[in-house]
Amino acid sequence: MTGFSESAQEASLVAFIAVATVTLLLCVMTGPDRDDLAEFYTGYRSLSPLRNGLAIAGDYISAATVLGTIGVISLTGYDGVVLALSTALSLVLLMFLLAEPLRNAGRFTMGDAFARRAPSRAVRITAGLVTLAALLPMMVVQLAGAGDLLAFILGFDSSGFRTGCIVVLGVLMISYAAIGGMKGTALIQIIKTVFLLGTGVVLAVLVLGRFDWSTARLLGAAKTGSGAGDAFLRSGLQFGGSGLDMISSELTVVLGAACLPHITMRMYSSRDALAVRRSMSWAVSAVVFFCLLIAVIGFGAAALVGRGPIIASDPQGNTSILLVSQALVGGGSSAVETLVFTSVTTAIFLTLLASVAGMILACANSLAHDLFAHGLRRGSSPSDDATEMALARAAAVGVGVPAILLAVLARHGNVQPLVTLSFCVGASALAPALVYSLFWRRFTRTGLMCTLIGGTLCVIVLMTGTNLVSGSPHAVFQRHDFNWYPFTTTGLVSIPFGFFMGWLGTFLSHRGRGEQQRRQYEAVEAWILTGAGEGGGGAGEQGKPPTG
Repeated sequence: MTGFSESAQEASLVAFIAVATVTLLLCVMTGPDRDDLAEFYTGYRSLSPLRNGLAIAGDYISAATVLGTIGVISLTGYDGVVLALSTALSLVLLMFLLAEPLRNAGRFTMGDAFARRAPSRAVRITAGLVTLAALLPMMVVQLAGAGDLLAFILGFDSSGFRTGCIVVLGVLMISYAAIGGMKGTALIQIIKTVFLLGTGVVLAVLVLGRFDWSTARLLGAAKTGSGAGDAFLRSGLQFGGSGLDMISSELTVVLGAACLPHITMRMYSSRDALAVRRSMSWAVSAVVFFCLLIAVIGFGAAALVGRGPIIASDPQGNTSILLVSQALVGGGSSAVETLVFTSVTTAIFLTLLASVAGMILACANSLAHDLFAHGLRRGSSPSDDATEMALARAAAVGVGVPAILLAVLARHGNVQPLVTLSFCVGASALAPALVYSLFWRRFTRTGLMCTLIGGTLCVIVLMTGTNLVSGSPHAVFQRHDFNWYPFTTTGLVSIPFGFFMGWLGTFLSHRGRGEQQRRQYEAVEAWILTGAGEGGGGAGEQGKPPTG
């Protein structure tokens, strides 16, 4: 049981049903009403910079951020704050380096951006598969955690109820992606972001009020409650004092989060380069503000709840936000307790639903557009809009159902390696491929394939040797120790390896073909980097890339 009153839990159940019903209705109302790819994939680029910025922020503020990061802050202090700031820094990197070129180079998916540089069926297929490799593990983690968390919130402990929660939530998320498309999922992300910020402000104000608005008193109480003493406010608690492991982790978060496909797809829903810049400005502001809020909430959890009860509830600290809410309002049956608990759980419900829905949409779009419509099709004529939209909706089901089944199987074990796998693939395969494709004139198709495939395989190989898989109390295989890689994340090795493979593939490419591809890039370089000549100059409709 959660320790909250029955009235609070009943109100949370009503809130969950209301949230599910209203958001599904909004998806039906805002979803495409005809077979129009531009409407399904980009919402006709009709979102204002403010709304698109809030949607981007919503994708960044995932369930892992709301639950996991608050938990890490409450258990490790300084290291958790650095993790939160790394998330914000990742968005700043996307804003200044990749956002505008991505919007100019792509049309619907990341595969479009790659195909503009290296038109090829092989590139399309590889882009679709790497997108799936980057997002499917994270979907499984969030679905598995969603079932357990929903059961915890509502006060049910049975395995069957937890499994039922995963299935129900998964079906809802598939429906959002298949029915609402880009505009529908964006609307849910906007609602989620606004509600999260409002709830975060309330909790942060309550925490600071408990300590007379003194951050020094809050930090002192958090240091005492953590049981770690002065180490709580110094670097190294999370990684056992290993500075290289911390650098590897933060580097992976900064590069990986910026290049995950469900984040980059939001760039294609902006009207032009100016709209992208304004959208990213709103997104950065919202994410930085939220990171400050969760830092206060995390320290409040350490101070008011303490390390022991947090770990007893969840070893990863994912229930910290609920426990600190209880500590702030007490365990009685008051209206204030019910209101605060219901607000927090509603924010969590929205976060869980919106986060996975965006990932399913990104995977479905890539599979339909890159893999089926352009990668596996035969002949030179592209598929018609109606067929591709049907494929995208079928792909949402095809991705969502395996994610649900894997989440049901994985929820009894430690799923942390799957989150790390997603970020590592984003940082080691997608980040080098995007940087080279958008900015390196000599980059070739062979280099692109080597980067995507080599970076992904390197991550998978190295992950088997990390202490997340074996050799630690919280590893997947706790009774075995085949830990041969000294770091928690693979980024310190796999990120340089991904960039190296891109250089090596380009260097080994046939000279004549490499020169030909370089000239092809120079023909569109101004368009990619500045958007000059949009709508003309052979760019095609809304910057449509070669279909490969």
